[in-house]
Amino acid sequence: MTNAHSTHQLLYSALHGPDNQPACSSTFHFIDPHSFRRRQRYESSDEFYDADEELEEPPLSPMAAVAISVQPADSEADPSDVEEDQELHEDDDASSGVAQNRSIIMHMLSQARVGMDLTRITLPTFILEKRSLLEMYAEFFAHPDLFASIPDNSDPRERIIAIARYYCSAFHAARKGAVAKKPYNPILGETFRCYWDLPGGRRNAPDDDSKRLIQSGPVPYASYSSVAFVAEQVSHHPPVSGFYAECIPKRMYVNGSIYTKSKFLGLSLGVHHIGSVRLCLMDYGEEYRVNLPNAYARSILTVPWLELGGKCHIECLQNGYTADVEFHCKPFYGGRKHRITCNVNHTSERKPLLKVEGEWNGVMHIKHPNGEQEVFFDTINTPTVKKKLQKVSAQDPGESRRRWQRVTEALFSKDIEEATDAKHELEEKQRADARQRQESGVEWKQQFFHLEGDTWIYNTPLSSRTRTSKRHI
Repeated sequence: MTNAHSTHQLLYSALHGPDNQPACSSTFHFIDPHSFRRRQRYESSDEFYDADEELEEPPLSPMAAVAISVQPADSEADPSDVEEDQELHEDDDASSGVAQNRSIIMHMLSQARVGMDLTRITLPTFILEKRSLLEMYAEFFAHPDLFASIPDNSDPRERIIAIARYYCSAFHAARKGAVAKKPYNPILGETFRCYWDLPGGRRNAPDDDSKRLIQSGPVPYASYSSVAFVAEQVSHHPPVSGFYAECIPKRMYVNGSIYTKSKFLGLSLGVHHIGSVRLCLMDYGEEYRVNLPNAYARSILTVPWLELGGKCHIECLQNGYTADVEFHCKPFYGGRKHRITCNVNHTSERKPLLKVEGEWNGVMHIKHPNGEQEVFFDTINTPTVKKKLQKVSAQDPGESRRRWQRVTEALFSKDIEEATDAKHELEEKQRADARQRQESGVEWKQQFFHLEGDTWIYNTPLSSRTRTSKRHI
């Protein structure tokens, strides 16, 4: 049986139950492909991870000539321009999206084959999530107190447990609704900045040196006792995002370099996160390397839902401690959704030092050898901390919320045509800018990151700005 035939059979089975009865109550109909192309401009203008361009970006070089002058952030930002984030409540009523536009989705999927890279497949605008992928990465730090408490443990065994706890808790806050939706594709050069105040921390820097560290950091207007975050879309072909976060009083920072690759899996869409994240604890001279799980949009023809899957590894070469975290995909028959297991290990021990299991968006428990359990982390009853960022009107033109403001406002008002028009204008400008750079022979210059090997590194990490660091990592 051919792949194309298998795909069509899967799609047919998803829409029909026993005796060829429709599986969904809404009306379903195919549309003519030529008619679809005429309507696509207004109804289906979003690509899964990459803009549909014929132009190739010139070779990336961190030391290349600057194509566009980038103004540094205002370190003396008006405090009134900084506000606590207002939660974006996603509309979980999938009937207004998937059900009413199933013919568009069916035509789109009829062009795909199982295992096919979805770079060139368009997705309809109505499934957008009202935020950029760069902002989604920021949600990994929605429990900043948990993150900042890691170096408080003088015992390396307790540190790896604290890191495992933070890692297992880091994914639930990135989801804003029960229905799986797609964040905006960041545009080359797009940035996102924010910070989280630590509970009970101090706003002002205690001395001039600390003030200098804040002003030279990723968020110059952040408070002293905070976790400051910046992300940048550093490459368009392939789509790569760099992100960096630091906590000055705890002398720790994180650097991430992630390339996203998508695939069509029949009745699901899969996103693979290629790359790694490293956590540096300056006072201990330790570096922990971790990777991220894959993400899947399941049941894409009915009510899409998000699932994480894959084996992830946390490792510190300096002290020999590791943690193996597995995000378990739900079996086809039976089983639970969102299951996670974690084993904390040391290279000198044959058995795990700690075993954890539960749900990554629910409650996780430590399993003791005697059969007793205790709560490892409870994502349901542990509140997240809202991030702080500049008002959209005060942001730089290249920052995510300002750049996507028109699209976001249109989606909130459910004006899909306006959202598609606004998104199309952004994509056309990106193509025009790329064409101009290519014609003039000028290479793109990243603002906050540079390339070392195959990893994007933040230009001025905390260790390079701290005179009293015990060890530069």
